[in-house]
Amino acid sequence: MAGKSDFLFGIRSVIEAIRSGKEIEKILVKKGLQGELYEELVETMKEANIAWQTVPIDRINRATRKNHQGVIAFVSAITYQDFENTLIGLFEQGKNPLILVLDGITDIRNMGAIARSAECAGVDAIVIPEKGGAPINADAVKTSAGALHTIPVSRVSNLYKTLEYMQNSGLRLIAATEKASDEYTKVDFTGPTAIVLGAEDKGVSSQVLKICDEGAKIPIVGTIGSLNVSVAAGVMLYEVLRQRAL
Repeated sequence: MAGKSDFLFGIRSVIEAIRSGKEIEKILVKKGLQGELYEELVETMKEANIAWQTVPIDRINRATRKNHQGVIAFVSAITYQDFENTLIGLFEQGKNPLILVLDGITDIRNMGAIARSAECAGVDAIVIPEKGGAPINADAVKTSAGALHTIPVSRVSNLYKTLEYMQNSGLRLIAATEKASDEYTKVDFTGPTAIVLGAEDKGVSSQVLKICDEGAKIPIVGTIGSLNVSVAAGVMLYEVLRQRAL
């Protein structure tokens, strides 16, 4: 559960938070909620394109017993960056971009651990989907050892279109997947690159795999079929450093 500083509650408080530009991860709304203020909240959430879902009252009560009025908003611990502007800025600085794309990473501590490895390996930006991923809250930031305050993180509404934009901008999309024919050491990471890592249980989604230029697998010689995704991220990223140092 998020810490007390990670959420807001009450319909009016949430409306004002959205209008003031606070970074909202998601909003939970009690099933059956009605009224003019509720309608105003719905309109505000739609205008701001914020993810929200209706849930049983018990779900909200587990977060707080205070006067939440059936609404609770989880606030991001970081400020998200516009990805297109970030990528343009990297090229303008003459950098050879290295982007990390997280396709449905749901574990908060994995998110933090990946970000920590990414910062150590010089990743220029992290891209996550607006829906279906772990919230970046205080626990994620703590696990990242503060890296999530250092690396630009972009939360995008359409991951597929963002990947298309990367390709059109000259980046090669490399999916970390056991379905790949080539081991990661055989894949060329020396040019502008986006490494795509998938969900802990399912890996990179089939739609995302189709758009990727190439796959890269990490050999497994033990009986467990796959590495933890944060470990896989570290292995792949340090292969990028090795190749770019040659």
